[in-house]
Amino acid sequence: MESLEASSLISFCFLLLIFLLLRRPRRSGSGCGLPPGPRPLPVLGNILDLGTKPHRTLAEHARKHGPVMTLKLGTVTVVVVSSHEAAREVLQKNDHVMASRTIPDVVRARDHYKHSLVWLPNSAKWKGFRRACSMQLFSRQKLDVTEMLRQRKVDELLDYLHENSVRGKAVTVGQAVFTTVLNLISNTLFSIDLTHHKENSVVEFKELIWGMMKEGGSPNISDFFPALRWIDPQGARRRMDAHFSQLFAVFDRIVEERTLKRASTDGSPRSDDMLESLLDLRDSSELNREDINSILAVSIYDLVVAGVDTTHTTVEWAMVELLRHAEKMAKARAEIEQVLGKDTKVQESDIPRLPYLRAVVKETFRLYSPFLLPHRAETEVDLCGFKIPKDTQIMVNLWAMGRDESVWQDPDRFEPERFLELKIDIKGTDFELIPFGAGRRMCPGMPLGYRMVHLILGSLIRSFDWKLANGEATETMDMNEKNGITIQKAKPLCAVPIQLRR
Repeated sequence: MESLEASSLISFCFLLLIFLLLRRPRRSGSGCGLPPGPRPLPVLGNILDLGTKPHRTLAEHARKHGPVMTLKLGTVTVVVVSSHEAAREVLQKNDHVMASRTIPDVVRARDHYKHSLVWLPNSAKWKGFRRACSMQLFSRQKLDVTEMLRQRKVDELLDYLHENSVRGKAVTVGQAVFTTVLNLISNTLFSIDLTHHKENSVVEFKELIWGMMKEGGSPNISDFFPALRWIDPQGARRRMDAHFSQLFAVFDRIVEERTLKRASTDGSPRSDDMLESLLDLRDSSELNREDINSILAVSIYDLVVAGVDTTHTTVEWAMVELLRHAEKMAKARAEIEQVLGKDTKVQESDIPRLPYLRAVVKETFRLYSPFLLPHRAETEVDLCGFKIPKDTQIMVNLWAMGRDESVWQDPDRFEPERFLELKIDIKGTDFELIPFGAGRRMCPGMPLGYRMVHLILGSLIRSFDWKLANGEATETMDMNEKNGITIQKAKPLCAVPIQLRR
């Protein structure tokens, strides 16, 4: 499927060759001070150099051209950073002028980018949104208050896995985790589940979110040739607009049901969620229905991009590696049982007492983090001795940084033990490992993502042994990837949970 998308993209580029040659801006001369990079083709630039796994192909180019490298993607100038030293210059030293975003065309649907914490420029509005988000959703106090909700959703996941264990039936691990985290977010917003684990349940909402994530992570010719945005040649923005229409229809139904509940005199308790607060503002004429839909859409999409996708892919890859390295799975389980006892559930408060589990998560982040969301230079700026022009797009290749042989011994090997010795954290201060970013644009949902990854992974290790479906051997497991917002396993992990005997 990806190869078909890539070939159609290339074909379209060639069809527009003559037109774009006439519109192509003059390339800057050698005096501009841009970093070196692979030679661009006419019109296409370096689009063909991306391949279907750009995190890998650009890491290869960086070995030849250096850790700060220039690409020309259509008419867009991109600088790719592939070392922790260069990432520090982008995200710390020059953070004040590189904290804005390059806006993908798909998030222009319904003007989503104008309200999104992810895509707003570095501005007073963005700072206010981020401050409110950090205080109202992701502060330690707020997360402690909602801990029981997360525990309940993980318990539901374990119940689902237990049912399949009794039947000897395989589960798609990433999909099960995705459902868990999506329901956690929907309960935070609406106090209801919007999807379910069982196969015969309603799946439309889950598919809608998958569709939005797919559009957000797929290459779009309009991003390489902004002059073509007005015709939306691949139809990506139109599809995203349709997704938003479906999303708003879901919100309309939920808002109507809650409005009827609020008007009821049956003594039902008031819900303690975001929707209740928004409806209070509506009743005081501070918000209208369209405002509420926009806020909920931003909350759902931003939280899904920042939390759901990262959490489910990280847990899936961690389980893949632990299945391939049975001795490390046994070591992680032994630590949990030694610290907690054999009959105690993993809780968030246990995470600081489980250093090997934390090391497994760090090692998974090191091996399977792709790119940070793109930054944009607001002014001309010096970067590692190069002159970076205003409006240049900056991409930080975390995958290349995680495979840097000057930092990591035997970098392709899954070796959590390295983090028992290295005092490297993932909270944005140690640039060797920054899966959530760093600086002003560091993911505000990092505290929630950190808790969820460890809680879910620890619970899967603690509660079950696992074997691959259909007699597949761990030694020959398909490790191919597909690229998106995160690095996903091309063939999802299907495994049979086996209830552990205590």
